[in-house]
Amino acid sequence: MTHEEHHAAKTLGIGKAIAVLTSGGDAQGMNAAVRAVVRVGIFTGARVFFVHEGYQGLVDGGEHIREATWESVSMMLQLGGTVIGSARCKDFRDREGRLRAAHNLVKLGITNLCVIGGDGSLTGADTFRSEWGDLLNDLQKAGKITVEEAMKSSFLNIVGLVGSIDNDFCGTDMTIGTDSALHRIIEIVDAITTTAQSHQRTFVLEVMGRHCGYLALVTSLSCGADWVFIPECPPDDDWEEHLCRRLSETRTRGSRLNIIIVAEGAIDRNGKPITSEDIKNLVVKRLGYDTRVTVLGHVQRGGTPSAFDRILGSRMGVEAVMALLEGTPDTPACVVSLSGNQAVRLPLMECVQVTKDVTKAMDEKRFDEAMKLRGRSFMNNWEVYKLLAHVRPPVSKGSMHTVAVMNVGAPAAGMNAAVRSTVRIGLIQGNRVLVVHDGFEGLAKGQIEEAGWSYVGGWTGQGGSKLGTKRTLPKKNLEQISANITKFNIQGLVIIGGFEAYTGGLELMEGRKQFDELCIPFVVIPATVSNNVPGSDFSIGADTALNTICTTCDRIKQSAAGTKRRVFIIETMGGYCGYLATMAGLAAGADAAYIFEEPFTIRDLQANVEHLVQKMKTTVKRGLVLRNEKCNENYTTDFIFNLYSEEGKGIFDSRKNVLGHMQQGGSPTPFDRNFATKMGAKAMNWMSGKIKESYRNGRIFANTPDSGCLLGMRKRALVFQPVAELNDQTDFEHRIPKEQWWLKLRPILKILAKYEIDLDTSDHAHLEHISRKRSGEAAV
Repeated sequence: MTHEEHHAAKTLGIGKAIAVLTSGGDAQGMNAAVRAVVRVGIFTGARVFFVHEGYQGLVDGGEHIREATWESVSMMLQLGGTVIGSARCKDFRDREGRLRAAHNLVKLGITNLCVIGGDGSLTGADTFRSEWGDLLNDLQKAGKITVEEAMKSSFLNIVGLVGSIDNDFCGTDMTIGTDSALHRIIEIVDAITTTAQSHQRTFVLEVMGRHCGYLALVTSLSCGADWVFIPECPPDDDWEEHLCRRLSETRTRGSRLNIIIVAEGAIDRNGKPITSEDIKNLVVKRLGYDTRVTVLGHVQRGGTPSAFDRILGSRMGVEAVMALLEGTPDTPACVVSLSGNQAVRLPLMECVQVTKDVTKAMDEKRFDEAMKLRGRSFMNNWEVYKLLAHVRPPVSKGSMHTVAVMNVGAPAAGMNAAVRSTVRIGLIQGNRVLVVHDGFEGLAKGQIEEAGWSYVGGWTGQGGSKLGTKRTLPKKNLEQISANITKFNIQGLVIIGGFEAYTGGLELMEGRKQFDELCIPFVVIPATVSNNVPGSDFSIGADTALNTICTTCDRIKQSAAGTKRRVFIIETMGGYCGYLATMAGLAAGADAAYIFEEPFTIRDLQANVEHLVQKMKTTVKRGLVLRNEKCNENYTTDFIFNLYSEEGKGIFDSRKNVLGHMQQGGSPTPFDRNFATKMGAKAMNWMSGKIKESYRNGRIFANTPDSGCLLGMRKRALVFQPVAELNDQTDFEHRIPKEQWWLKLRPILKILAKYEIDLDTSDHAHLEHISRKRSGEAAV
C-alpha cells in the first residue's frame, strides 16, 4: 500500500453523500452499525444522512431524511433496537414508491445507500439499484429533475449489513443481533433451570426462528438441553417414543429437570408444525411429568446489545462505508459480513439466493440439503449436539483408554463447559475419563478421580473452575507427575487453561527427554480472560470478561452523563495483553485505550487530555478512558488519573475505577459456552485418534512434536498446532503472542473517538463468492 493511498481514506468521501437506514425486524447492535457508518462517513469527508422509519422514510422524504452529525450518534452504542426507527413498507414494493424514493435521494445528492436489515430489506435494495437508471429517466421526462441532476446521480451504490436475530442469512457467520438474542435466551434458561430443579419439572422453551433453527440449536448446546426441534432437521417418524425414552433416562440417572428447546418454525418430516403445546401434551400424557411451556417471544429482540454485537456492528459499519466509497457502477451490490474474525464482502444477490434455496429445500423436504446450505458452522453445531444429547455411553470396554482432564492458570468462565464436553465425549467413545483437581500440582499430588456421565451434569452454565485451577507449572514436579501417570495409567491429557497451560505443555514436551512416562499425547485448550495464548485468536472466557467490562462501562457512562464534564479512567485486566482494553474500548465507546502493545509517551497522554478538553465544549460532556493493567510500569492508573485531574482542572473532573477480579467471574456467555463445548468435543476426538496412533506393543508411546498440540481458532477454522512450533510466535517475557490480529482494529477505535488519524485500509475485505466460502468456512 502506498503512502498516497494511505492518506486517501480521509478524503475518500469528499463530495459524496451516504444515507443509512434500518429496515425489517429490529436487532440489537443496529445502533452500533449506524453510529459507525455516520462517524466513519464524516471522517472520510462525506455527508451522512439518517433515513428515519426504514424504506417508508425513503419514500416519504422531507423530515424523514436528515443530515447526521458526529454528536447525533452519541450514547447510541449501548441501546437495543434501532434509534432511527424501522417500519414494514408497502409503498416501496410498488414502482411508484421507488420513484418517489429516487426523487428524494437525487434532490439531496445522495448516491450511496447503506441498508441494515434482513434478507427482504436487502433484496428490496437490490431491485432499487437495478431500476435506478430507468427511474431517473422517468423523473427527468416528468420534469421532476434536471438533466444535470440526473447526470450527477447517474448510479446508485448499495451496501447491505445483515441485522437479524435469527442468524438466517447465508454467507455470514453471525448476523447483527444474534449474539444478543442468545444472551437474552440464556438468561431466561438459567433462571428457569433453578425453578425447574426445585420442582423436578420439564420445561418446553420456544425460541424465535421461523425458518432458521440457529438460536434453538446454539441454546440447546449452551444449556445442555435434552432435545431440540429445528426446521432444518425434523425428527424421525417415531420421535415421540424416542423423546419420552430420552426424558425418562435423564430422570433415572438422577437429573431433576428436563429442558426441551423448540424453534417456532419446528416441523416434522411431513412438514406439519410441531408446537410447544403438542410437546407438552405428549410428555404429560405419556410420562405424567409436571410440564410447563415458556414462549420467549419479543424478549429476544430486546435489551442491551452484547459486546460481540457492538463490535460486529462497528466493524461492519466501517467496512460498509469503505465498500460504498470504493464502489463503481460495475461492482455488484454487496453485503459486508464477518467470517471467523475476518471482514468479508459478498455479492448481495448470491447470499439472498442461497438463503432462498434453504427455505425452498425445506419446503420440498430436502432436509439434508437445507442443512448443507446453512454452512459448516451450523453442521458442526448439529453434530456436537447429537453427540452430547446421546445418553447411553457405549458399554464396550474393549479398546478402552484412560484420558485425564485438568484446568491450569486463573479461572475463566467456560472452563467447566469445556470439561463437561471433554468428559462426555470421552465416555461416549468408550474411554475411562479422569479429572485432575488443582492443575499440575494436583497431578503431582495424585488429586485424581474418575468421572462418570453425571459427574459433570449442569456444568455448562457455571462460572469459575469446578475442578480447581492453579498457576503452578509442572517442571519442578515432573518426577511425581510421571509416577502418577503410571499409577493411574493415564494415556492422554487434556489441559484447559491460560498461558500457563501452554508453557506447561512446553515443559511436558521438554520433560519427555528425561521421563518416558511423559510420552503421551496431550492437547491444550486456551481458556483465559486475557486472550493471550499463542496459536488462537480467541480463548474461552474472554467474551464473558468483555461483557462484564462493557456492562460496567455502560453504567459508568450513564453516571458521567448525569453529572456532566466527567472523565472516567478504568483499569482492565489482561496482564500485558491489551485485548480486553481494546475490545471493551470499541464496545463501550471509549475515548482512548492504553495498552502495552502500542507504546505511548507523555505526548500521547497530553494529546488525549487536549482531545477531552475539546470534547467538553460539545454536547457530549463525558469521557471514558481504558487502561490495561500492565500497559506501562511508570504511567500507572494513578499517574494517568493525577495527570488528567491536574490538566482538566476547571474543565472536567476525573474519577478512576479498577475493575479487578470481577472480570474472571460470572456465568459464561453463550459464546463461551458454545465455543468451550465445541473445543472440548474436538479435542477429545483428536485425542482418541492420537492414542490409537501411538499404541505400540501394548503401551502408548508418543514422542513426535504433533503429539503435543494446542487447539486454537485461527481466522476461519479450528486447528491443532504442535506447541513446539508456537515457541517462535511467543514473547515469553510479556506472556503474549508476537502477532495479534485485533491490533488492526485499533484505528477504528480512534476514528470512532474522533481522532484525525490515517486509516490503514490495506487490510481490506475483497469481494468473495459465496460458493467458495461454504467449503473453507470456520468450523466453530
